Amino acid sequence: MLAKVHSASLLGIDAFPVEVEVNSGWGQPAVIIVGLPDAAVKESRDRVKTAIENSGFKYVMGRTTINLAPADVKKEGPSFDLPIAIGILAVSEQIVAEKLDDFVIVGELALSGAVRNVAGVLPIAIRAQQQGKRGVIVPADNVAEAAVVQGLEVYPAKNLREVAEFIAGKRELISVRENPTKIFQQHRQYDVDLVDVKGQESVKRALEVAAAGGHNILMIGPPGSGKTLLAKRVPTILPEFTLEEALETTKIHSICGLLPKGQALVATRPFRSPHHTTSNAGLLGGTSNLTPGEISLANHGVLFLDELPEFHRDVLEALREPLEEGRVVISRATGTMTFPANFMLVAAMNPCPCGFYGDPKRECRCSPNMITKYRNRVSGPLLDRIDIHIEVPAVKYKEMAGEATGETSEKIRQRVAGARTVQRERFGHANARLAPKEMKQHCRLDTDCQELLKMAMTELNLSARAYDRILKVSRTIADLAGSEQIQSDHISEAIQYRSLDRQLWV
Repeated sequence: MLAKVHSASLLGIDAFPVEVEVNSGWGQPAVIIVGLPDAAVKESRDRVKTAIENSGFKYVMGRTTINLAPADVKKEGPSFDLPIAIGILAVSEQIVAEKLDDFVIVGELALSGAVRNVAGVLPIAIRAQQQGKRGVIVPADNVAEAAVVQGLEVYPAKNLREVAEFIAGKRELISVRENPTKIFQQHRQYDVDLVDVKGQESVKRALEVAAAGGHNILMIGPPGSGKTLLAKRVPTILPEFTLEEALETTKIHSICGLLPKGQALVATRPFRSPHHTTSNAGLLGGTSNLTPGEISLANHGVLFLDELPEFHRDVLEALREPLEEGRVVISRATGTMTFPANFMLVAAMNPCPCGFYGDPKRECRCSPNMITKYRNRVSGPLLDRIDIHIEVPAVKYKEMAGEATGETSEKIRQRVAGARTVQRERFGHANARLAPKEMKQHCRLDTDCQELLKMAMTELNLSARAYDRILKVSRTIADLAGSEQIQSDHISEAIQYRSLDRQLWV
């Protein structure tokens, strides 16, 4: 006898349908799972057997073949436990499964028969809706993320017996529905605010410019100057997180199993801060299972790299393509996968190995050669993709002891959103991604601006790569000021954001 249960598996950030076919016949008792299962799927036969018996059912006798179709795509993880168990109960006629074609079923089984949560339920629910299925049966802990998919009935599965009786029509389960727009509006508040940071007004201004143009930014300053504190507040001044962006980001977090229990959506822009010892695969993704890395988890948000020169050179170099393309392509022996990686890079570093070069009160113990060697850990091609370099001085006692100063994140975010709107209407993307042709059209300079830029390039010994970056940042500053033309004061401010190109450290 044959039974067929609909399930799904993950491929990249999307899901694909999987048919769990269970056939039981005469022969030596054995359970064979085919269809490119990984170790976790193969082990399901033992979990399923014990869960079925502990749920009050009888396990099949004879030779049972379980096929996971399509057979040419690898199946991973424990999410097939529940559909396999339901298929075995159906093929052994312990339940009359007339509703099986209506549902997509996923879930891991405990030995007691309880259903445990699995990763990637949101993309699985989206795929089920696209297939025209009536609903999905998912672990109770995952029901919130699946319920944001409209037009789909989502049923929470607590244990195997409950699901089996529901499929057989002997029990009613209450479907759960969520309003994604309402959830999004309720939970998109940040716990931090830029006004909490005392002093550092010039750095706050640089962060505003970076957010307005989508520019990557590098902060250089001694330990304790507030670089990390400032970086954590960058998401609060980025334009409002849209529902479409939230859904895409939630899919990535769901696949990685990072959604907290009961959370339906990632409602605020993500902030990811990997340690400097992270590996290439940890940052970019692409472990043996081709899962997303930190840069994809930071999609539509901020990737913060503290102590930038301490990261492995090959890890930093691997960032170059994602910074340009907004996506990362992972190629392994098992296949090629593309993950979204549209993030804003915020990096921080000390001015020298000891951290006190240029500090008026602390003596620097580093030789010029040590400083140069430290700086050169960050390559020129990577610096090419960081438009703004800003020095973060140590905070004075007067500023620390005084009241908080500056504007709230909300006020700054309004100006940032206004500048982004102008940029979208002008050429459909942020200034950081200006192409040479677009720069010629929208970054034209009058005679005064040309003379100022020429003098800066000559007198401050600015590098050639600084030229385009200054023009892009000047365009953003002009947009914040509501100016159609780039003015000399916009150029002057942009020049101040090229600390590393002014050759001040050696």
